Amino acid sequence: MVPAAPSLLYSVKQVELATRARLDELVRPAGITALQYTALTVLERRDGMSGAELARNSFVTPQSMADLVGALERRHLVAKAPDPANRRRHLICLTRAGRDLLAEYAGPVRALEDAMLAGFTAHERDTFRAFLNRCRAALAAAEPDR
Repeated sequence: MVPAAPSLLYSVKQVELATRARLDELVRPAGITALQYTALTVLERRDGMSGAELARNSFVTPQSMADLVGALERRHLVAKAPDPANRRRHLICLTRAGRDLLAEYAGPVRALEDAMLAGFTAHERDTFRAFLNRCRAALAAAEPDR
């Protein structure tokens, strides 16, 4: 009897764990974690998010994001500013130091991604990225109202 192949969910989780471990190792010299790096890259794409928005886009809970943002603030990688549309809400923005850190690690992170995709053709990479984005969109559309 041939053993069943692992489920796709299991395989995706294994890739996530492996890439997170490698990313943690890669950014450790900068004094940050993979989760902190991810939050910085989210802000790079869309600066000026609330903590709740940043948490959703970084795949962590709002409580975890509050701790994460605090650590990034202490390192002067992000700053909070009052939202002009709602003074009770604060927006999180990248600082110059945060942008510099991302620029410093852009090449090594790209090399990690290239290593992960080394067995793929350019067309397969594009297709794989499109499939992952479709999976993400399908799961987001299926989320229950909160």
